Amino acid sequence: MHTRALVLFSGGQDSTTCLAHALTHYAHVETLGFDYGQRHSVELQARQTVLQRLRWQFPHWAARLGPDHVLNVDVIGQIGGSSLTEDVAIAMQQDGLPNTFVPGRNLLFMTLAGALAYRRGLQVLVTGVSEADFSGYPDCRDDTMKAMQLALNLGLERRLRISTPLMWRDKAAVWQLAFELGGQALIDLIVQDSHTCYQGTRTPHAWGAGCGQCPACQLRASGWERWHQPLPQQAGHPAGA
Repeated sequence: MHTRALVLFSGGQDSTTCLAHALTHYAHVETLGFDYGQRHSVELQARQTVLQRLRWQFPHWAARLGPDHVLNVDVIGQIGGSSLTEDVAIAMQQDGLPNTFVPGRNLLFMTLAGALAYRRGLQVLVTGVSEADFSGYPDCRDDTMKAMQLALNLGLERRLRISTPLMWRDKAAVWQLAFELGGQALIDLIVQDSHTCYQGTRTPHAWGAGCGQCPACQLRASGWERWHQPLPQQAGHPAGA
């Protein structure tokens, strides 16, 4: 009987969709963000804007939405070597991973989320990691999350569950899930106020704000385009519906 959840909430498209998913499925939901020395503070600002709009536009969710927490983990920035924490161009590394990969970030985030959930009496950790659109990040894999759940359960002596609603969804499917959860109002909120761009740019596009060139923007834009493609003609299903 899991009724209380903690959503790892960055203010981006994926975590906003995960928050809507949690608010639909759990009686009490809290949010957790991290200040890890990321280059652009716009991500942290977007979190607050999205939370405010969710409370205002979705009163049936507002009653379930509890406190927001932000933890400072700038030790990640001290480790360095990532284009998300240092002013370096986005590129592929010799190990085949993009330098947007912040080693250990999600592992640390899940550990801290588990500790906070322990103290707050929360039973489910909700995160937007995905194997469908994960840019090759090993800490977004299903196996990683299963291993983290086992480690947290053993280390905390609690029956915590890690929920990954987007694990097998590409970006087009994430847009569709958001629409199913909150209709056009949630789509508009994600487009206008969430932030995913690695460059911290807020140039408006049909799919949201961003530079339009970084990998995060390209994934988001291509998912938007696929989501808007007309469906093939099928019996009993009109084209374009």
